[in-house]
Amino acid sequence: MFTYRATVTSVYDADTITVDVDLGFRAWLRGVKIRLYGIDAPEMRGSERAEGIKSRDWLREQILGREIVMRTYHDKTGKYGRWLASLYRAESDETSINQELVTLGLARPAFY
Repeated sequence: MFTYRATVTSVYDADTITVDVDLGFRAWLRGVKIRLYGIDAPEMRGSERAEGIKSRDWLREQILGREIVMRTYHDKTGKYGRWLASLYRAESDETSINQELVTLGLARPAFY
């Protein structure tokens, strides 16, 4: 597991975001797709659409355009080309944003 600072550039839904990752030494990795680890959020299509929009909008309010801290899992991307990570607010890393989504009922725990 590695820890990085990143700036959130896009929130597709409540479990998929895009970030620019600060690698240190003024080096950045831009446009990195991240899957929030350990959760499953409602889909943006189909019967879950209304709940998906609610979950996505909450996450956008919390992190879009902001600096976060992320802790990655595994050393490769998943089947959809996304890195798995837990997200934390840059100013406080006590509770993961992933867990907040579950606690608020905006996502379910997922085990994979």
